[in-house]
Amino acid sequence: MERYDVIIVGAGQAGIAMGYYLKQEGLSFLLIDSKERIGDTWRQRYDSLVLFTTRKYSSLPEMQMDGPPEGFPTKDEIADYLEQYVSRYDLPVHLNTKVTTIKKERGVFYIETSRGILEAKQVVIASGAFQKPFVPQVAVNKTGGPFQIHSSLYRSPKQLLKGSVLVVGGGNSGAQIAVELAHENPVTLAVSRPFKFLPLHFLGKSIFYWLDLIGLLHAGINTKRGKWFSKQHDPIFGSELKALMKEGRACVKPRVVKVEGNEVSFEDHSVQNFENIIWSTGFIPFYDWIQIDGAISENRKPVHKRGISPIRGLYFIGLPWQHQRGSALICGVSQDAKYLVSHIAEFVKENTL
Repeated sequence: MERYDVIIVGAGQAGIAMGYYLKQEGLSFLLIDSKERIGDTWRQRYDSLVLFTTRKYSSLPEMQMDGPPEGFPTKDEIADYLEQYVSRYDLPVHLNTKVTTIKKERGVFYIETSRGILEAKQVVIASGAFQKPFVPQVAVNKTGGPFQIHSSLYRSPKQLLKGSVLVVGGGNSGAQIAVELAHENPVTLAVSRPFKFLPLHFLGKSIFYWLDLIGLLHAGINTKRGKWFSKQHDPIFGSELKALMKEGRACVKPRVVKVEGNEVSFEDHSVQNFENIIWSTGFIPFYDWIQIDGAISENRKPVHKRGISPIRGLYFIGLPWQHQRGSALICGVSQDAKYLVSHIAEFVKENTL
């Protein structure tokens, strides 16, 4: 049985940042991930995806992305960057390794995987915020109807039937997909609240530069600034959708209440027919594989304080607002990783005295 000081479940940006700092501490660790290549989570997203953080704010410790710092990287650039990062720092990774169960017995974690059982003194869950696609019950349609797909499975307009498209959801993914589709198809967005837009640039600088400058980007959730910022609904970054709405090429409707055949009913009692529906309705946590009492709450979310679980030796990273706005973004996850590694190293020290 393979044994390590630390096992990191998930080799996305959060897990890689943890790996970087663990290597600086000289600890034995392993990253495990179910994907075939580092960065595949990004490669498998929709083809036109471009980040709203510039390259300057899309890098991990000690390795800036190639290209203009104020430019916006594509999802494939990010994927390749993560792969290059792991290679440059020679981080140990087992790919094509799916975790089925994590248990803790007599102070030791046992990680059951598709490649056998691993043993660790400590475990970091870096499986990310995007785990199980959520599609509301209203999407169930037993009488045929439009082509329906969750945004996590959307790749390009080629997947869709010819004709009108409804994008359900008011986040940045739904907005970007709607912008792409509006060039060729009539597009309607169904949202639960009005859009709030933020420019990608202001006075020649990335909006994230200004958020960083005024202390909002990395403000702790327990600070006054952080508490205020965490209560704000996420804005739509950029002005493309706003322009299309103004031109009448993208229409906005309230929440969907019923889908019957191609007919969709909205909360304002209006009804429209659509050939396609894209459910950009986010994700729900899925941690059923962590079989440790007290690790996961009744609402299926990790129990933690700044990523530290009440289960000794168990940690989480990459969660939205784990500590600050950037916790689930490349630009902020390194701060959380550095914080957790200090606790991990202290744990190792205490157990070797």
